[in-house]
Amino acid sequence: MTADLIAVVLLLAVAAYASAGGTDYGAGFWDLTAGGTERGRRPRWLIDHAMAPVWEVNNVWLIFVLVIMWTGFPTLFQTVFTAMWLPLALAAVGMVLRGAGFAFRKPSRRLAGRRLYGAVFAVASVVTPFFLGAAVGGVASGRVTPGTEASVDAWANPTSAMFGLIAIAATAFVGAVFLTGDARRFDATDLVGYFRWRALGSLAVLTVLAVITGFVTHADSPYVWHGLTHGLGLLFVVLAGAAALATAWLLRRTPGAWMRVTAVGVVASAVIAWGMAQRPYLLPTSLTVADAAGAPATLTWLAIVTLVALVLVVPAVVLLYWLDTRGELEELTDAELRRGSGTDGESTAPSG
Repeated sequence: MTADLIAVVLLLAVAAYASAGGTDYGAGFWDLTAGGTERGRRPRWLIDHAMAPVWEVNNVWLIFVLVIMWTGFPTLFQTVFTAMWLPLALAAVGMVLRGAGFAFRKPSRRLAGRRLYGAVFAVASVVTPFFLGAAVGGVASGRVTPGTEASVDAWANPTSAMFGLIAIAATAFVGAVFLTGDARRFDATDLVGYFRWRALGSLAVLTVLAVITGFVTHADSPYVWHGLTHGLGLLFVVLAGAAALATAWLLRRTPGAWMRVTAVGVVASAVIAWGMAQRPYLLPTSLTVADAAGAPATLTWLAIVTLVALVLVVPAVVLLYWLDTRGELEELTDAELRRGSGTDGESTAPSG
């Protein structure tokens, strides 16, 4: 029972990372496709301002996923990271380069430096979700089993390819939706329509890829395909479709908070549908939740620590997101800093 609970928490953490981290990856996708220096100046300005307060905290969910995997399901962790060390290593390198590129681009004074760091950030934002999606596809296809050695076939197969492309399309979609709202928040009216149409276009691409993936999994991953077309898996597929329709309808209206909720619903429902389709397996047809679970005492303590972490972390993260959407986390401008300090660096505010 405890193992099933921890497995649900693991799935929800993956969904949270796909939604929150996916938004940042999507922003990087639109940074990559924004065009040259002059043409892409305004979109990149918005991406910098929108991501700055929250991009680091979104990785909390990834850390949560890794801790639960290696503590609660050590056999799963060992198997996945042994069989697919290469795509996961490339994804990890992409995360590091992406973060470094974003952090160094804005303060860089040389145009060549800004271009270099911006290119690293943008390219890594596309490469990373692809390899993460490919790894998930390898799991879903049933090619990863206990004892599997590192193999290209584990992650370079039809299901992995489609999952990787869906990961890119999904992040582009949710990123464009959030940037549409951010454009309105920053009074960048010219960018509202710019990102609205990109959100609708990426949703159309995502829908086409989802349909193609259905045909691919039918032949390449029959267990997961059966799970996606029956029971709880089908329910969450329907919820993802309904959320997609709601998002498309909301995008055609004045951008608001609800379109972000429905966009997250699309991504989160798709991830949960995959998890439900694999039940009761963590690795389809070879490793069940019960077989992969760690020692009972370990699972009990992990459940307690997870509860404490959720009580402490989730409210803080929600508060951060809420403050960000209200524009309370904006950086001080140079003019504001100058108004607060004199030429000698001492405060000019009156004392007493």
